[in-house]
Amino acid sequence: MKKDEKDAGILLREVLSDAVKRNNAEDLLLSGGLDTSILAVLSNDEAKSKKALTVALDRTHAPDLDYAKRVAQKFHYEHHLIRITESEALREIPMVIRAVRSFDPALPNDLVIYAALQEAKKLGIKSVMTGDGADELFAGYSYMHNLSHEELKTYITALSQTMYFSSNKLGAFLGVEIKQPYCDRAIVDFALELNPSLKIRERDGRRYGKWLLRKAFEEELGEVAWREKDPIEVGSGTTKLRDVVRGDISDTEFERKKRVYGMEFMNKEHLFFYEIYKEVVGEVPKAKEEENACPLCKTGLPADRFHCSICGFSYPLGRYLGKTR
Repeated sequence: MKKDEKDAGILLREVLSDAVKRNNAEDLLLSGGLDTSILAVLSNDEAKSKKALTVALDRTHAPDLDYAKRVAQKFHYEHHLIRITESEALREIPMVIRAVRSFDPALPNDLVIYAALQEAKKLGIKSVMTGDGADELFAGYSYMHNLSHEELKTYITALSQTMYFSSNKLGAFLGVEIKQPYCDRAIVDFALELNPSLKIRERDGRRYGKWLLRKAFEEELGEVAWREKDPIEVGSGTTKLRDVVRGDISDTEFERKKRVYGMEFMNKEHLFFYEIYKEVVGEVPKAKEEENACPLCKTGLPADRFHCSICGFSYPLGRYLGKTR
């Protein structure tokens, strides 16, 4: 694919617009970040009633709210703000764990999606569009930004073959269909062919991933196009739940339970989620003789998987690049 930024941006808009049409939905999960805001641009149709959902933990700093409100207003979406309290969030965690069958420390992210899909179901919405896949395919994560072009291409190619998203499990659990335009085959192919120099570049002394996505939609989105990547839990404020959980588990108890369970938990939240997992899902399935075992929870990992969907363990980046075994 040509290096020319302008031509590549025009082509990206065309391919992504077609992908949105193929993966259209009644509702958009709108964080006000780059990925979902682009979907708001492309799925906007004033002739139809379009809905957007945004979740925030009550009484917290949730930067998603302001951005999402602006995007929803500009592109004429019926915007539903879902504020969940701390007690409601903690009460829903067991259901989230049951749905995703995981005790990954990133569960506060999943909680946000679960709350949004619950609201969609209450509203009678049967399909929801998400921004899943953009970060993986267009280098949205900061840990990708210092890779060489060759390493980035190798990594994203490997990631594209194994990436999966908890929104699919949550949607299936709640009976809401999940639409993912960025995971459309045409977009995956476009991203894999795109020159890495159009994925990561510097602007005003700051390095940005998803460069071409930002430039291609800068005119419509303005400053939203240059919003930095925030994890869902940060944007929604649910990261505060970590402090609540940590405060309930002493250092002594944490160390004791690591010995009891024979597992090196990443943090206190990990232990907290594991104990709920044991209660609502059961024991972690052990690896079969012919499988690789996850170094942390000992479940089976396919040969091409470097991330455990049950406990959240990830091998070092070098394993994707063929540098370590």
